Amino acid sequence: MLVGIIFAACCASSFAAVVATSVSVIDDAQRTVALEKPAARIISLAPHTTELLFAAGAGSRVIGVSEYSDYPEQAKKIASVGNVFALDFERVLALQPDLVVVWGTGNGSAIADKLRGLHLNVYQSDPHDYEGIATSMERLAVLTGTAATGKSAASAFRERLQNLKKTYAQAPGTKPVSVFYQIWRSPLMTLNDTHMVSAAIRLCGGENIFGKLREISPTVNTEAVLKANPEVIMTTDGEKQEALENWTRFSKLAAVEKSNLYIVKGDWVNRSGPRILDGTEAVCKYLDRARKKRSH
Repeated sequence: MLVGIIFAACCASSFAAVVATSVSVIDDAQRTVALEKPAARIISLAPHTTELLFAAGAGSRVIGVSEYSDYPEQAKKIASVGNVFALDFERVLALQPDLVVVWGTGNGSAIADKLRGLHLNVYQSDPHDYEGIATSMERLAVLTGTAATGKSAASAFRERLQNLKKTYAQAPGTKPVSVFYQIWRSPLMTLNDTHMVSAAIRLCGGENIFGKLREISPTVNTEAVLKANPEVIMTTDGEKQEALENWTRFSKLAAVEKSNLYIVKGDWVNRSGPRILDGTEAVCKYLDRARKKRSH
């Protein structure tokens, strides 16, 4: 009898331990990601997910990254396993990860399915707004046992976001600053309103002239830009410095006439990670500058 009681107590204790250490969240693909214990070996397959993991306090647990995962500085020292277009699956399996964090867009979904087929735990990350980035830090922190750090990082992110909104919100009755955001020169390409860049433009009191187009990164033509006559044309430093010089020949174009041709740091605005707020602040300053030029 005593042996049975002891055995039952041990079983109950073991079960309680499992319950206490198991973790579960919903990822951006609306899938449940459940782990028996917080992940200690993580592979990150996108630069923005690498940044999110470090911000969530799990940087020391990242054992493999995708190409171009170059922030923070420590990420450069972690071995690459390729990217979503050329992933080294053998290398991924050899690293024996507890969790693989994948970009949920495009080819990333197919990669995620294949990784699940290899019996790996997968979290799909595809935040489309500021709150999605904040909750990403919190959810990844839950999966990695760094919940306090993730919660603190998300709180600081939200606080800074509110300060940016207060500082740069569009005044009532003010017309939005029309913006053409160029991501590629030839062919001429932009982004629609589902991308975080457009969220930044809206927060800053601007309007993406091609925001309503169906594709996330549509190809447009010069004539369409001239017809829309944006007040601001913006691109990133991923393009060469002369990327916007082609527009200067259109002297009647509002953005050219008012000298509103701006370049922002690509990693800040193109990655859905915590540095999006640095990019947003830069965009806000440019749009504020353009807004003030209206009266001149």
